[in-house]
Amino acid sequence: MFLYKTSSAAALVGAGLGGVDAGRVLELAGARDGVPFILGPDGSYDLELNRFVREMDGWGVRSALTVEAYARDLALFCRFLALRRGGRSIWEAGQEDLRAYKRVRRRAEGSFRVAASTWNRFLAALDKWVEWAIYEGLLEGEPFRKVERTVVTPRGLAVVRVNAEYEQDEESGPARFLSYEDYLTWRDVGLLGRLPDGRADRCWRGRNGQRNAVFADLLVVTGMRLSEASYLLVNELPSLVERQKVGALALAATVTKRGRARMVYVSRRVLRALHAYVGIEREELVHRRAAAGAYRVPAQWLGVVGAGRTSVTLTGGRGRLACARLAVEDRVRLARVDAAGTVGEPLLLWLGEDGLPLGRSTWQAVFRRANDRCASVGLDLEVSPHTLRHTFAVHMLGLLLRQTVRALRMEDARTLSGQQVKRMLIGDPMRRLQLLLGHRSQETIYVYLDMLDEAQEIVLAALADWDEQAEALARVKASVA
Repeated sequence: MFLYKTSSAAALVGAGLGGVDAGRVLELAGARDGVPFILGPDGSYDLELNRFVREMDGWGVRSALTVEAYARDLALFCRFLALRRGGRSIWEAGQEDLRAYKRVRRRAEGSFRVAASTWNRFLAALDKWVEWAIYEGLLEGEPFRKVERTVVTPRGLAVVRVNAEYEQDEESGPARFLSYEDYLTWRDVGLLGRLPDGRADRCWRGRNGQRNAVFADLLVVTGMRLSEASYLLVNELPSLVERQKVGALALAATVTKRGRARMVYVSRRVLRALHAYVGIEREELVHRRAAAGAYRVPAQWLGVVGAGRTSVTLTGGRGRLACARLAVEDRVRLARVDAAGTVGEPLLLWLGEDGLPLGRSTWQAVFRRANDRCASVGLDLEVSPHTLRHTFAVHMLGLLLRQTVRALRMEDARTLSGQQVKRMLIGDPMRRLQLLLGHRSQETIYVYLDMLDEAQEIVLAALADWDEQAEALARVKASVA
């Protein structure tokens, strides 16, 4: 089995082959750019399986990255069935086939063995396919055994039915995070090519250090996921406003996990670095690559004649489109077009040396190289984008707790015991409020949190503290160097 992605640009190049307009075929099938599709070993195309892949977004799988991951998981299972189970198709698979696949994926030695979390993701994809196929009348019933398990939910314990081959994920261990001092060391040595003592390394031959360092800084001060930060548009960046300590950055539901839009706050220090990257390094790169013809194929781009913080205006009279509605596959194709129709810069914030948008896999490679460099100079620092997310969460939680204590308006001279602080911070004021208001469900009370301006003030104050700590540590390291 092979996994490919649809491409309107490729379809246009190959249009008319055999009397078939490939671009029109994709349009009629409702296949957007970048939608995965699966081909068999002989090049055959399973109409129904690929229809499921196209329709996943209507079944709760809205993230393009999750759609791709699910499609890859199903393609691997189909390949296993074809090669190891007598050429059986996924429509003929049963419990014994699933058990055999599990033995290979979870028990075999070598690189084919996967973690429990990866295996469970495959089961989620398989269960979603079964649910869809039964609804469509393509399967008569559940081909795989389900069992009941008790799980913890936000509303308490609940009994749910899960795939019998589901595995408890006991391999991940506790969340890993860094002290801010260790983060600065990892960034400076791994991404910027300095020595552990802060001196420049004359042997350093790395490229794009400043871009990579700004990207890492953005992750560690906002807690964004890799997929969220990777697909930001340059026009979505908050502007630098005098005397404004943070910039609010809206993350569209199309790039966030489970399709939940949210706001993150970028410190002024990192915002300055972002605008410096855009105005200097990125602009020079775009001019150089444009002169070399990197943007000469109009078909691969979605032309934009105007771009604001919240929307873009497309060429060809297609009107204005809200940034919040731009899917990942659209974001990587957006590019400015001038009055003469010449394609200019891509709108995606992060560009590679070829002047084209960077993908998630490139950032993962950047982090791996940074880890390798740290190891080569004797530093035991292994960092992933998710490590920086955990780092933000742990440090921000501490800052928020301190800000919460300040918000209690306690006198400076008053000293509280650890137990008193614990009761104040971890007690259940929402339960008390529920009783006072007479609401049946505690969930109803949470709406009041959204009405408290003080909650946002606490977050902004904590962000200011974070930024002050970061700048202080940076000054100390610079003075020592």
